[in-house]
Amino acid sequence: MADGMFGLSKELERETAPVWGKVKDHVTPMEWPAQAALISEINALKKQRDAVILAHNYMTPEIFHGVGDYVGDSLGLAKEAAKSKAKVIVQAGVHFMAETSKILSPEKTVLIPDLRAGCSLASSITGADVRLIKQRYPGLPVITYVNTTADVKAETDICCTSANAVQIVEWAAKEWGVDRVILIPDEYLARNVAAQTTVGIIAWKGHCEVHKRFTVQDIADMRDAWPDAEVLAHPECPEEILRAADFAGSTAAMTDYVEQRKPKRVVLITECSMASNIKGDVPEVEFVGPCNLCPHMKRITLENIRDCLLNMQFEVTVPEEMAERARLAVQRMIDLPPPAVPARYDLVRARHHVDVELI
Repeated sequence: MADGMFGLSKELERETAPVWGKVKDHVTPMEWPAQAALISEINALKKQRDAVILAHNYMTPEIFHGVGDYVGDSLGLAKEAAKSKAKVIVQAGVHFMAETSKILSPEKTVLIPDLRAGCSLASSITGADVRLIKQRYPGLPVITYVNTTADVKAETDICCTSANAVQIVEWAAKEWGVDRVILIPDEYLARNVAAQTTVGIIAWKGHCEVHKRFTVQDIADMRDAWPDAEVLAHPECPEEILRAADFAGSTAAMTDYVEQRKPKRVVLITECSMASNIKGDVPEVEFVGPCNLCPHMKRITLENIRDCLLNMQFEVTVPEEMAERARLAVQRMIDLPPPAVPARYDLVRARHHVDVELI
């Protein structure tokens, strides 16, 4: 009987009320009945299929808060999935993330709701490219950002995230006994890391299409419109963006900053669904600013998550030999003690600046 709020049945209203409380600033009352029904159906299907859903920070709020069993950045999701006893993993994110989940959980079935959900950064480099780089720079450690495909990870000595990239660079230089390392494929992450360390950086000209689009003028416009807003930027942005921001750090560092400090008003210079998702947990904070959507992340919807589980479709696999080699690079990073706090890219007070060598 549809006698609850927005025409929902009382049972469905009770079931989805906690989710509505987190998404109501981003989902209209007109949309909610259909979304609430899908959320209920998906959560029931998870139990039937013995599945968990990994929801990346860039998923829309109804996915992130409504059906995500684990939420966060790509590596954090894969690590949590590896601990889970569930037989099926659904990656609410992009293809390289599903591959990472399969690498760390080879015995599990890994599904992605849309096989077209790719990544401009991950597609900027191949395993063959890395092999050529190693021929050009023999003896130097190859550090690869986790935002890469399995064939690239398989050619890698150790992976890194934006939170631990400085730590990994300095560890690898010491471990290999060298004064420079290869850090690929994100050029801007490499440049921002170079400003925090004395280790020389050799980089690749790959970019995230979302973070590349932000400009210093965007930040200037935000400061003119909201002088009291605190500006937080992701290190996949160009260096000048980080210099113009009040704080620069990984998705985990930005989330911690907002949740712990609870500033009155925030501008997040990253994919805009992240602001929507944090808002669900800190409703007292106002998020303003430019919004760049990731077209690949937005291929994932409640509808195709439901279809993915219903039909057990779009399985992601990694060849065994490739997975074993890629797992070594990921596990080597995991086994290192994590940084005490996620890295802050403090370019204003950086120890020095060194131009990276672009391949």
